[in-house]
Amino acid sequence: MKLHEPMPELTGATGWLNGEVTRAELVGEKPTLIHFWSASCDVCKETMPEVNALRDKHQGELNILAVHMPLTPADQKKEKVTEEAEKAGITQPIFIDGDLKLTDRFESQYAPAYYVFDAEGRLRHYQAGRTAVSMVADRVEHVLGK
Repeated sequence: MKLHEPMPELTGATGWLNGEVTRAELVGEKPTLIHFWSASCDVCKETMPEVNALRDKHQGELNILAVHMPLTPADQKKEKVTEEAEKAGITQPIFIDGDLKLTDRFESQYAPAYYVFDAEGRLRHYQAGRTAVSMVADRVEHVLGK
């Protein structure tokens, strides 16, 4: 995705955990952080506490959606995704992208990957990798006007 492109529709999930959301529910009032992760991704597991801290810090003023993109055949099993999500403390809605439909719409190639959208649903920042969360935190503060 390119900067300032609109958030894609959130369709094509092979399942949801922790509730389901639509693009319409995420756009209009608050900025949104969408983060891609995988149950088999060690870096995702290492950085999830930082994502959770960001979620907790901005509760009520920032929408957060997790997208599970499978990297291995074992990642296709909903039980594995559920187990790893519980271990990681992910309480926000999780879009299970077993067919990689949303991953393709985002043109996402990495896990973890982070997309920050403003309240109007325009992409304001993209970052991927181990150190990305700290940079994303700064961009979240910016779109929140802090």
